[in-house]
Amino acid sequence: MTATSAVQRVVRDLRAMGSEKVRTGMLRFGIDEPKAFGIPMGKIQAYSKRLGRDHARAQALWATGWYEARMVAIYTADPAALTVKEMDAWRKDFASWAMCDTACWVLYDKSPLAWKRIAPWSKATGEFQKRAAFALLAGLALHDKQAKDETFTPFLPLMAKAANDERNFVKKGVNWALRSLGIRSPELYASCVHLADELAAREEASARWIGKDALRYFATAAAKKRLDSNAQRRLKLRQTK
Repeated sequence: MTATSAVQRVVRDLRAMGSEKVRTGMLRFGIDEPKAFGIPMGKIQAYSKRLGRDHARAQALWATGWYEARMVAIYTADPAALTVKEMDAWRKDFASWAMCDTACWVLYDKSPLAWKRIAPWSKATGEFQKRAAFALLAGLALHDKQAKDETFTPFLPLMAKAANDERNFVKKGVNWALRSLGIRSPELYASCVHLADELAAREEASARWIGKDALRYFATAAAKKRLDSNAQRRLKLRQTK
């Protein structure tokens, strides 16, 4: 089967799985994609798993412009094969939080190139393009168990700067990253609480919301449990070295 026919088959399969009811439901959740068949995420994940990884096919699927085809591309692309140019190009196409967050959490945060994309992406003008910086930072904070605290601290000023962006998906992305960093370790917890206090006292409504919401989260039993669990895991890791 040629690459072209493989992509045509995938798009045909996705079209057959589509539902106008699901497409309408996507809109209610703020997923306003211009080209979408309307397929539940569970079905996209299951279909992608059956297909398996194929980076060339993923590139061709992305080029179709269909939302679900791009989601399949995210789930079946090879993180090790990604280039900076490709990551930047796909990010420019993000038209919803769902596309942005899935790419950052399923694919991008598994690439060794991820760390150097956060700072430039945080300067983006597009709402979802800028959110990608903080969705990626949150993904790395929660998924990269080997990263040291000092790897994350340079990103605190980026969050402080972006906190005055009033756009809904940007401020929620910053909040998400702040909360995720804060439960990695006691040291990062202290730094993130300090930043949250500072944001909560600012004049900008977005910064105040980010700071106050993060402080509420850090005070919950769930956050303290995650922090303690991470601290214990890191201690055991140091003891085995």
